[in-house]
Amino acid sequence: MTINKTDNTEECTRELLEVVPLVMRDIRAQMRGRRTPDLTIPQFRTLSYVNRNAGVSLTQVADHIGITLPSMSKLVDSLLKKGLLTREEHPADRRRVKLLATPSGVKITEASRKGTMAYLTQKTGNMTADDRATVIKAMKAMRSVFTVANKLSDVT
Repeated sequence: MTINKTDNTEECTRELLEVVPLVMRDIRAQMRGRRTPDLTIPQFRTLSYVNRNAGVSLTQVADHIGITLPSMSKLVDSLLKKGLLTREEHPADRRRVKLLATPSGVKITEASRKGTMAYLTQKTGNMTADDRATVIKAMKAMRSVFTVANKLSDVT
């Protein structure tokens, strides 16, 4: 198969598959390393997801974390007892609940995020200004592609 030099789609795909996991592994390690010691990693991931997606359902969180609904229910109960999450009835369907981070839950996730931002700022500070501008442009392009893709998958 001959690849047209102006069509660098395959090279772009290869780079994404190789680099994004490296970046995400580093980000996850930083975020998790900054969690409070009384939270397990699944609890911290759940709290972070709910904080970013206020009003999310139990099913949506279970799907994101990759555990069964009964396991997620137990995990959420533990976060409710710690005062980090609240559970509210869904306004359109009383059988569903909305999960929200409490101010204490927000504080924990935001502290972790702030520390991770400082770490990433230091890492990207080692890049040239031109390289940082390239990354910013690439991330904006990726956001537009994946935001549209995610919205389409939510519909189906």
